[in-house]
Amino acid sequence: MVTGPGARGAGGAGADPGGDAVRRAREVAATVTDPELPMLTLADLGVLRDVSVRDGTVEVAITPTYSGCPALTAMRDDLVTRLHGAGFPDVRVRVELHPAWSTDLITEHGRRTLAEHGISPPGPAPRRQGPVPLTLGRPERAVHCPRCGARGALVSEFGATACKALYRCPSCGEPFEHVKEL
Repeated sequence: MVTGPGARGAGGAGADPGGDAVRRAREVAATVTDPELPMLTLADLGVLRDVSVRDGTVEVAITPTYSGCPALTAMRDDLVTRLHGAGFPDVRVRVELHPAWSTDLITEHGRRTLAEHGISPPGPAPRRQGPVPLTLGRPERAVHCPRCGARGALVSEFGATACKALYRCPSCGEPFEHVKEL
C-alpha cells in the first residue's frame, strides 16, 4: 500500500459526504496512463478497479496485468502524484490480485487505441477449467496486422514486455506487437 503525505480535511476529499469527491477522484485516476502502453489509461487497460473516499482518504484499487509486473511501482506513483496534484492530500493505492486481470477487461476504446498505435489487440481470453496446461511448443494464435489486416507470423513470444509477443506481417513486412490473451 502506498500512502501520500499530507493532512486530511482542509478542503480535501473528506469534506464531501455527497460523493462529489469520489466522482472527482475517479475522474482523475482514470486519466493516469500505463507506463508500458502510454497510449492507454489504466481504466482503458482494465487495471483500475475501484476508487473510493473514506474519512478523507482516497483509496484506489488496481490489478496489475500479472503479479510480477515491473510497471506496478510506476502506476502507484503516478496515481498518487496525479491525485495529490488534483487536491487530494491523502491517497492510498491498494493492489488486488483477485480476481486476476484478464485481457477481457480492456475496453473497446482501449482495443481501438492499441490498433491505432500499431499494436494488435488481444482476442477473447481463453476460458479454462483447472490449471493452465503445460505446452512446450509455440502457441497458435490468429493474430492480424493492425496496419493491413493480414495474418501475422510469430517472431518472438516475448516483445518489449512479457505481456506482448512480437510478430511480423508477411504482407506489408511491418513488425508489430500483440497483447497476449490472458
